[in-house]
Amino acid sequence: MNFSPRVVSRIDEKCLTQMTFYTRTMDFTNTGNDFRHYPPYCRRDFKTKSTTPRSVVCPDFNLDGKAIAIKADVTKTDEVREMVEETLKAYDKIDILVNNAGIGKLIPAIETTEAEWDSFMDINLKGQFLCSQAVARHMIQQGRGKIVNIASIGGRIGTPGLLAYSASKGGVLQLTKVLAVEWGKHNINVNAVSPGLTMTEMAEAAAKERPDFIEGIERIPLKRLAKPEDIANAVFFLASSESDYITEQVIIVDGGTLAIHPRMVRPVE
Repeated sequence: MNFSPRVVSRIDEKCLTQMTFYTRTMDFTNTGNDFRHYPPYCRRDFKTKSTTPRSVVCPDFNLDGKAIAIKADVTKTDEVREMVEETLKAYDKIDILVNNAGIGKLIPAIETTEAEWDSFMDINLKGQFLCSQAVARHMIQQGRGKIVNIASIGGRIGTPGLLAYSASKGGVLQLTKVLAVEWGKHNINVNAVSPGLTMTEMAEAAAKERPDFIEGIERIPLKRLAKPEDIANAVFFLASSESDYITEQVIIVDGGTLAIHPRMVRPVE
């Protein structure tokens, strides 16, 4: 089975690509931790169901016609609702939601515009809320479900140049806590994964803009950046039956970064 790690990288930073499986439903985007997430899922115990692709995204990768790709702006309630309805129409149920749509950029706090602030909050935080709310309505009816939010170690530390990003990811951590408490009685597990610096297109773009962005690699105890597969393995665990008694937890996948040094870049000038 072949995979393309850059399938939707040119579509839209707010595009959420929905990979739908027969007994498991995964949501992915290519802006942060991208489609390289997904070989671990396909190699394991997720069985897929054939359907006719609706989006032009599907022909760009080979999944033997066993998935659908749905383009939706996660900041718009109507589009999120339509995405969920179309998924249910094709598969009858949604077992797992992975909230992964997100953006990131180094911007000094004093230079951050209101529009940039709103964009980070809308995509990184509001999008996770809207998708979780829309999917949870159906998970509550079916009496079970797994939601995995992609946060960041940026939501726990103060990194120069990442004010809006860090604030939005800190919000994701609190979103995870409250939803886990509210929806636990419905047998819905809500957890998060907080990656450290990961080799994605987003990180590569930041490195080109500021080479010192990845100079902190020597401060990481494991002496390397995370690979998308490292994040995927944590997501898989939280999406699997092996985590049935785990909720409101955050798995930090940062190679030990937070244990040694919280600052991965020098102060922005």
